[in-house]
Amino acid sequence: MNLLTKIRTLRHVRPAPEPDLPDVAHAVAIIMDGNARWARKRGLPIAAGHRAGTKALRRTVEAAIVLGVDSLTVYAFSTENWNRPPDEVKLLMEIFTETIERELPDLVRQGVRTRFIGRRDRAPAALQERMAALERETEGNDRLDLWIAFDYGGRAEIIDAANRAVAAGAEVDEETFASFLTAPDMPDPDLLIRTSGELRISNFLLWQLAYAELVFVDTLWPDFGEDQLRAALDDYASRRRRFGGR
Repeated sequence: MNLLTKIRTLRHVRPAPEPDLPDVAHAVAIIMDGNARWARKRGLPIAAGHRAGTKALRRTVEAAIVLGVDSLTVYAFSTENWNRPPDEVKLLMEIFTETIERELPDLVRQGVRTRFIGRRDRAPAALQERMAALERETEGNDRLDLWIAFDYGGRAEIIDAANRAVAAGAEVDEETFASFLTAPDMPDPDLLIRTSGELRISNFLLWQLAYAELVFVDTLWPDFGEDQLRAALDDYASRRRRFGGR
């Protein structure tokens, strides 16, 4: 039995959501920051930080399911990240490829549908193939939508959407413009979390974050998990969202 056959035979298994949860942020976005600092604090190579970051993502996906989150969008690689040292970029591409191959069976089993936003044409061919396979093999899942922003920039997305709208000859209002975004069916985040103590959004989901609640945590991404996600969701639940009103 080959890998894909095994994957297709796996049953979706999802832990039951906890009872009496407060008002949940059903759509959560995370800027996963702090891998390199985590490694440096421990005297480890940067690669160790990035690999630890993939484990944090696994924990966070599992926690999101338990805590009742429906949509999780993570910032994996920005358009600006190409400016990092070539050796680090090459390493990241290898880690992305390995991680997709390793995690695909569990994502299928857990009922996680995974999609990518951003460009793909600059990624290595092997990574592009893994990305396509991950989307294809999880397409029927419906327990959590995991959106991975790869080679993504918020300004570039808005410019591309504007160009598509012009090419279509569309009369643009907010709803029409949103339909030309990279993933028009992706819900606007209720909550944005950024790890590592940095207080900025770094060109992430500039259109979609218009009314999101923002939570900044000092935890470095490789140390992030269920406790930190729960705390951020509790913070969100304690707020009153006004959407510009009173």
